[in-house]
Amino acid sequence: MIRNAMTIDVEDYFHVSAFASHISRDAWESIPCRVERNIDSILMLLDEKHIKATFFTLGWVAERYASMIKRIVDSGHELASHGCSHHRVYELGAALFREDLIRSKKLLEDRGGNPVVGYRAPSFSINSQNLWAFDLLEETGYRYSSSVYPVRHDHYGMPDAPRFAFYPNPKGKLLELPVTTVNLFGRNFPAGGGGYFRLWPYAISRWFIQKVNDHDHRPAIFYFHPWEIDPEQPRQKGIGMKTRFRHYLNLDCMEKRIRLLMNDFNWGRMDEIFLDHAG
Repeated sequence: MIRNAMTIDVEDYFHVSAFASHISRDAWESIPCRVERNIDSILMLLDEKHIKATFFTLGWVAERYASMIKRIVDSGHELASHGCSHHRVYELGAALFREDLIRSKKLLEDRGGNPVVGYRAPSFSINSQNLWAFDLLEETGYRYSSSVYPVRHDHYGMPDAPRFAFYPNPKGKLLELPVTTVNLFGRNFPAGGGGYFRLWPYAISRWFIQKVNDHDHRPAIFYFHPWEIDPEQPRQKGIGMKTRFRHYLNLDCMEKRIRLLMNDFNWGRMDEIFLDHAG
């Protein structure tokens, strides 16, 4: 039975890119956080299902919740970087991105006590316009990235990228691990979680992942956020209808669906599935 990668993007509800024009970073400190209670719920669920996962964690969160980071690592999960403050890669530019990579890596390693070798760009913001990001990831000591989503989307996407693991620089050692898609009718459909997992009936998501395992004979990479299992989070005012729909849709169903997914497939950490296989 193929082992798939279970990943969690550790950020709070007010960190999401869709809220960036409504909630300034200067206001983050004054907003009540819910990330720790949600991560503790996720840790209990993973322990119940005997699953180890990868936690792509914001440096902003790690700075403020050191004991939570320790609980993640002590539970046997992989700690990886999601950057410092949820800036998209193309917002930072090369110099600031390099600083962000170094700072977040050091912070997470100090908090977790283990090497950090994985990275996921906020909002999957590595695309054909900033391929220099891969070189900087390798230069700063990362061994893999999961920052490409090979789909068409209004906020992200690199539809022409390979669907499965590839080396962005053929002479380099950095491995890119795109979030899972299914190719139907010549088009890639998202199959790796996030809002699509809440939008579509669970049976469709299950069928997609089963197809990747059985037809492509590849592991799937699935992700979700702690705030997605938190239907009681504060509702933001003044946001557009599309943003409201995407963010709040089916939050009350998410934990149940995650449980079903954990029961229906075999799951593990990114590093153990992909880096061990890559040698």
